Amino acid sequence: MRRSAFLDHVGWTGAGILFTLGSAGTLTSRALAADEPGAAGSLSFVQISDSHIGFNKAANDDVAATLAQAVDAVNALPAQPAFVVHTGDVTHLSKPAQFDAAKQVLATLKAPLVVLPGEHDVIGDNGKAFFAAFGRSDAKDGWFSFDQGGVHFVALVNVFNFEKMGLLGQPQLDWLQRDLAAQKADTPIVVFGHVPLYALYPQWGWTTEDGGKALALLTRFSKVTVLNGHIHQVIEHTEGHIRFATAASTAYPQPAPGAADQPGPVTLPKDQLLHAIGFRTVELAAGSATLGQHALG
Repeated sequence: MRRSAFLDHVGWTGAGILFTLGSAGTLTSRALAADEPGAAGSLSFVQISDSHIGFNKAANDDVAATLAQAVDAVNALPAQPAFVVHTGDVTHLSKPAQFDAAKQVLATLKAPLVVLPGEHDVIGDNGKAFFAAFGRSDAKDGWFSFDQGGVHFVALVNVFNFEKMGLLGQPQLDWLQRDLAAQKADTPIVVFGHVPLYALYPQWGWTTEDGGKALALLTRFSKVTVLNGHIHQVIEHTEGHIRFATAASTAYPQPAPGAADQPGPVTLPKDQLLHAIGFRTVELAAGSATLGQHALG
């Protein structure tokens, strides 16, 4: 792909865009100042994704350093978030040393940490090493939910079809049905996952095989935000009252859907790389989600 075309696709993250999801489900945007504080009394959290600790190629020969840079930026926010969620591919090859290195960096966060696995975190052992490093006592099977600030948060695991496409599986779908049945239709719902739940680009495996079943369970809710990683770039999508936003990586970008023969690391000059990777802040107020993109450069 042409480098200029790629930068046209992701380069705007350097300046920052503010996305506001209104009560009617309308998504609007405006420029975001780098030091813009959150609204008083709102619940804020941060999403980071795809740190790929252990990767060491031309696209980024020091992914631990860029993850640490993201952590430092989060720690320096004017107001600390309620939590930080990492939406998967913490490591590149699920090696014990890679999990240890990731934990050392992530342990420096001031805010509580929530971690989901990506497909690169379950290589060879179906996630045993990942859950030993980042598992929760309330997540026996890996997936879980919690309530905070009037919002119901759901964390899904959809990475068990390695390098094919996402997969939730019937046991998780059954759990999700039970979990959502207890929520009122006007309860704001925020869903975390690694692989996109909708068919973003199936040709590259950028979808979840049974994601439609999960989305069917979410259609009765008036305010749903779904945040994923996996594709290393920000793409938004809307289906009814469900708004989707994928996240930038802290490691390296990938090509826009269909802009290359296959997905994979895109190598950019160092200064341009830092404009194409970063993290996301999320402000939740009265059930509406405001998303801000923060590049590292």
